[in-house]
Amino acid sequence: MRAYRRLHIRLPKRHRDKVDLLLRGGIQPVRVILRALALTQLHDGKPVAEVASNVRLTPKAVREIGRRYEEQGLERTLHDKQHPGATVTFDASQKQRIIAMVCSDPPEGCARWTVRLIAEEAVKRKLVPDIGRESIRILLLHHDFKPWREKNVVRGGPRS
Repeated sequence: MRAYRRLHIRLPKRHRDKVDLLLRGGIQPVRVILRALALTQLHDGKPVAEVASNVRLTPKAVREIGRRYEEQGLERTLHDKQHPGATVTFDASQKQRIIAMVCSDPPEGCARWTVRLIAEEAVKRKLVPDIGRESIRILLLHHDFKPWREKNVVRGGPRS
């Protein structure tokens, strides 16, 4: 079994005040509250196992909270860092060209545009190097297009 050194976390007054304010008011994510509770109990000198039992985290998670506080400070301990968003699939001009293509007539032999057909044609016409159906679906959704619902029905004039 691994012997861990005891965590000696000492929160300065300004950090204690900030944690107390966080715990007293407003809606916060559960993980932020659990981290704040773990920090206050570690500050009170409780052992890791007891803190883990009290806040229903694993001892490893409590040690990680303490380690993160020692190395990176209060803000980084309480809050997760921002995660990068998804990469941009295509730029504005490519979007406009795809929308223009969808506004035109579908290819020969097709009654209407489908999401799969739009993706295939966009790559075939070299509007984009590669694109998936989901990206096309979201693009059409943002522009309120539903080309697969368009019915190209020829109706006769009024009967005499």
